[in-house]
Amino acid sequence: MKLSIIVPCYNESKNIPLILEEFASVIRKDVEVVLVNNGSTDNSEQVFTDLAPKYPFARVVNVKINQGYGFGITSGLKEARGDFIGYTHADMQTDPADVLEALEIIDKQINPKNCYIKGDRKGRPLFDQFFTMGMSVFETIYLGKKLWDINAQPTMFHRKFFLTWNMPPKDFSLDLYAYYMAKKSRLVVKRFPVVFAERVHGVSNWNISFISKYHFIKRTLLYSFDLKKG
Repeated sequence: MKLSIIVPCYNESKNIPLILEEFASVIRKDVEVVLVNNGSTDNSEQVFTDLAPKYPFARVVNVKINQGYGFGITSGLKEARGDFIGYTHADMQTDPADVLEALEIIDKQINPKNCYIKGDRKGRPLFDQFFTMGMSVFETIYLGKKLWDINAQPTMFHRKFFLTWNMPPKDFSLDLYAYYMAKKSRLVVKRFPVVFAERVHGVSNWNISFISKYHFIKRTLLYSFDLKKG
């Protein structure tokens, strides 16, 4: 298996059929999609049971209790079979075709094992761009590594890099952790433009108000302090 792409799903029952259909239209034979039922409280489990067997490229990993976005991703990464592994969102704001574009970038590298691929979001609301810019500038200065659009997807890397992770965070700080560790490990970071669309179904689990953004910033800053301490 060349690539395992992890898709953490928390209460995304309406988006799951769309995810599977979109991946089916672009999938390669050497790619598997690992859908993580990340402690969902809606009818996601039944949707997975009904639909996943119809898509040979898909597997489901069940997390009984939701412990956070990062925990869901690492739970999937541990079950991945691919030489290269990565993750993307389940909310359909990132196109599954972007995953295949990221894999094509890896295929073109002289030393693909030393490569870290990450999307670079375009077409976002002005306030979200301002928010991202502020966080990027702070993290770059504070952590001493150029870190831009930290939460952009998809993210992709070789399995050997994942094996170096030590106590990754269980929440949304996972994106910061992975990106920072890639820089610290001197991986070659490749960014490519991705369109960040509106959600088709449901609402964000964090980006829903100024207050939610405040709590996101607070958690990220606190984790940044821990990350700098090592």
